[in-house]
Amino acid sequence: MTVAIYSRGLEDDLQVQLLMLLQELSRQNITILLYKALADQNPVLFEHGFDLNIFEGSADLNKSIDCLISLGGDGTILDTVTLVRNKNIPILGINFGRLGFLAGIGKEELTSAVDALVNGTFVIDKRTLVHLDASIPLFGDSPFALNEFAIHKRDISPMIKIHTYLNGEFLNTYWADGLIVSTPTGSTGYSMSCNGPIVFPESSSFLITPVAPHNLNARPIIVADSNIISFEVEGRMEQFICVLDARREIVDKSIQLAIKREQFTISLVRLNENSFLSTLRTKLTWGLDKRN
Repeated sequence: MTVAIYSRGLEDDLQVQLLMLLQELSRQNITILLYKALADQNPVLFEHGFDLNIFEGSADLNKSIDCLISLGGDGTILDTVTLVRNKNIPILGINFGRLGFLAGIGKEELTSAVDALVNGTFVIDKRTLVHLDASIPLFGDSPFALNEFAIHKRDISPMIKIHTYLNGEFLNTYWADGLIVSTPTGSTGYSMSCNGPIVFPESSSFLITPVAPHNLNARPIIVADSNIISFEVEGRMEQFICVLDARREIVDKSIQLAIKREQFTISLVRLNENSFLSTLRTKLTWGLDKRN
């Protein structure tokens, strides 16, 4: 078995967990690929005699890798999506962050997570992505996102008008600070913070959620992800912000944009006891009386 490990970087108090993870993987005779920036941050790891291989980017990953372990929060998992792409490498998120809807395995569960990988006692959740088509190349070779696509006004500009179409048919014009098109996975992210609904990951849908709409009758809407959603943007400023997950580009308002479902999916590793419902109850404290 071969496992890759990725992280944006770890605080000093989390180095012990990284060391424990490497020890557990080595004990199970698992081949380890460590992200170069993480290895450079922790040169002391090489003093422990681990057989570590290094990878720098997506080109170094192939389908022989059984799992990619993400150490961090949900933002770190979004990074790994641009590394894994269409290679169908399962991603296991260890939550070293805060809320963690995607990175649902706590750092205290490192040993049980490795045991689950070795014994095959885990569940694979297939998550859909959103794909961006534009009249000019945007976001390099990663024009896709696990959580959401968003259009947003620039910091200094007034609200913008976003004319939105479903399969070429006019849907609505949003006078707003922005507009979010999220996947079911992204329904617990930016969209939720803008009062968008929460939908189950297996729902074949897109969520269209306005950001600070000027018209109060502009409500979030759910559509089938078989639709192609296109946009025309108007505003006093010549440019606006285009976002895929945590990545952003400044775009001229003359650029044509369209969103559709990506052809490939992302595989997230889940321990059997960690269902979407249990995650919602834990993270949002549903069913608990907080008044006392």
